[in-house]
Amino acid sequence: MITDGLAQKQYRRFKRPAREETMMRRYRRSAVTVMRLAAVALAVIAAGSAQAQTVYPERVIKMIVPSPAGGQTDVMARLMAQKMQQSLGQSVIIENRAGAGGALGARTAAAAEPDGYTLFYGNTSTLAVIPAVSKNAGYDPVKNYAPVASVSESYMILVVHPSFPARTIQEFLAYAKANPGKLNYAHAGAGNVTHLTGEMFRTLAGIDFVNVPHKGGNESVQGVLGNQVDFALESPVILLPLIKEGKLRALAVTSANRQAEIADVPTMVESGINGFVATLLTGVVAPAGTPGPIVGKLNSVINETLKSPDMKDLVVRFGSEARIGSPKEFGTFLAGETQKWANIAKLAGVALD
Repeated sequence: MITDGLAQKQYRRFKRPAREETMMRRYRRSAVTVMRLAAVALAVIAAGSAQAQTVYPERVIKMIVPSPAGGQTDVMARLMAQKMQQSLGQSVIIENRAGAGGALGARTAAAAEPDGYTLFYGNTSTLAVIPAVSKNAGYDPVKNYAPVASVSESYMILVVHPSFPARTIQEFLAYAKANPGKLNYAHAGAGNVTHLTGEMFRTLAGIDFVNVPHKGGNESVQGVLGNQVDFALESPVILLPLIKEGKLRALAVTSANRQAEIADVPTMVESGINGFVATLLTGVVAPAGTPGPIVGKLNSVINETLKSPDMKDLVVRFGSEARIGSPKEFGTFLAGETQKWANIAKLAGVALD
């Protein structure tokens, strides 16, 4: 044992570096161990994330359509679903949820699990018009949906039965003004885009008529075919075959320019109704909270599908134009459409409980 005070001090000075070196070695070993564990954890997380992105979809995807079978939204959704399942390697089935002008299907989709296995193929009515005119729509497209991809943009055609006395839009307007409140207008349900388009027509043309709501576009067109109502404004996918067969007479289109499919039919603006331009949008959204990688994958698949030659041909054949863009661009467009139709509804005094 060292008893001399000076010797003890020298001994401590001699031993301190050794003790410090031992502590440093232990610290370095601990740090290396922590770094290795962290690396393993990050690798596991990355592998799990990569697997989640590459595995999707693992099962059938359901696409809700808020209209009966046969309408433009339904037809376009089925075409898109067929193409999507070829790219995704999983079936994409259509579930028609008609009712409440399309709001029933919209609510169902908004309440679904945000896992990428429930999608909503909406249109202008469900994604913009109904929320703009309803106090209690039951869903908010901005809060309850994640925009995935726009698909198409189309127009409407004003049609009458061949027995109707007017053969041009000018003659129609003259007849309507000579018979105020006597004409019946068929639309696809209160708050539907065809309802508000009719109100735009009423306001801009200065005519009066009676609204007759139906459960969808097909049903309202059947009303014109059966002479139960006088006129309707509907999509070309429903009307073009009937117009070409002579079962209905087209008086005007609501697009900004004439359409190649019916080039002899003028636009509303050409016919003297300034500002009358109304288009039909379709697109895909998912419940809010759907993971970004899934939304991105679906957007990519839909955009690539729209670029394919056969899909382009089908879109054009249905009187539509493909709209390719990002989820953000789609969301911005929807917000603009909602404001547009809200202004029209306010001007026309349309508000739904």
